[in-house]
Amino acid sequence: MSDEGKRRWKGPPKNDKGSSGRRMGERKIIAYNAKDESSKRWIERQLSDPYVQRAKADDFRARAAYKLIEIDEKTGVLKGATRVVDLGSAPGGWLQVCLRRGVKEIVGIDLLPVDPIPGAHIVQGDINDPDDVAAMMEGLSGPPDLVLSDMAANTTGHKQTDSLRTAALAEMALWFAGEHLAPGGNFCSKVFQGGATPDMMNQLKQMFRTVKHVKPPASRAGSPELFVVAQGFRGKPE
Repeated sequence: MSDEGKRRWKGPPKNDKGSSGRRMGERKIIAYNAKDESSKRWIERQLSDPYVQRAKADDFRARAAYKLIEIDEKTGVLKGATRVVDLGSAPGGWLQVCLRRGVKEIVGIDLLPVDPIPGAHIVQGDINDPDDVAAMMEGLSGPPDLVLSDMAANTTGHKQTDSLRTAALAEMALWFAGEHLAPGGNFCSKVFQGGATPDMMNQLKQMFRTVKHVKPPASRAGSPELFVVAQGFRGKPE
């Protein structure tokens, strides 16, 4: 995965020797309060989110499982799928959905570790690393007939930057699909804001019979995410 797809840049600021202890202490208190307030808002949102409650009741690892369920109900992207690749599979909610909907062979890859799921072959690795991809594809008996991607870069708060980073990951997922997808197969990937970029849309229309954007109800109203669903793989463009 590109640097955009890798999560976390963190490091404590160095001590400013020119600052008094009092002023440094004030900065620490402000930072702590800001973090505490952000955590409080996140907890409140989780407690009031009906999808979070449903995920617990249905034993899904994440509320994101319902995004794929709703996408499938609208498009039938999982219909007939027997071999599936899930890119950016942590924490495993989409893997669970595929297995519960009858997928026989399902593999996943993520930079983050994913707890084992019976019936799924999961690799902690990078889709830009051929060895990691080969290790993942060992879990399939043939080419996948569905490639899923819920990959997204960590948000920065700057909408254009976040959109560009996620667009790069979506294009990476499409490249993977072009290399591995079986004829007639389907593709579903997260994109941001206006949807797939014009270049990506042009490629999708050449490679698939139908292409559409979906905003599943489980995607939070304030989130800029959309999903592009392409069905009927015709092959890579010349």
